[in-house]
Amino acid sequence: MTFSELLSLIFTGNNIAFAGAALAATLACMGSAKAVGLVGEASAGLVSEDPSKFGKALLLQALPATQGIYGFITAFLILFKMGVFSGSISTLTIAQGAYFFVAALPIAVVGYVSAVKQGKVSVAGVSLLSKRPKEVGKAMTSAAMVEAFAIFALLVSLLMILFS
Repeated sequence: MTFSELLSLIFTGNNIAFAGAALAATLACMGSAKAVGLVGEASAGLVSEDPSKFGKALLLQALPATQGIYGFITAFLILFKMGVFSGSISTLTIAQGAYFFVAALPIAVVGYVSAVKQGKVSVAGVSLLSKRPKEVGKAMTSAAMVEAFAIFALLVSLLMILFS
């Protein structure tokens, strides 16, 4: 088998689309995992001093987990459009596979970055919660502002996939 034959077996439309789905889920989930971990570390210190603040800290910790969910939804929709769940996978051209790959990029990239940034804002919110527990709404609002950009990226990815 020649190198060019090997490449043509690897770089198929289906494999490129699968790579896009994997990238959407992987990067968005990596960002969420990193962010949830950062907020969890900050929350552990707060809760060790005042266990009654666990619920409020948990809300701040849960916020950056949504980007991972958005990446998962995007990956699921790509796989659905490919026919993976119906048992008859479509054979995609390289252009079709590349289209799904590109459609996955907004939530993959923005999902990762916004999750990490939202985690940092949520860590600051945990600090605010330690000094002013009644201001948890302000802390959540600040973290939710970062979420808006992940939602915009999700919408772009989903619209591209749905109207493919």
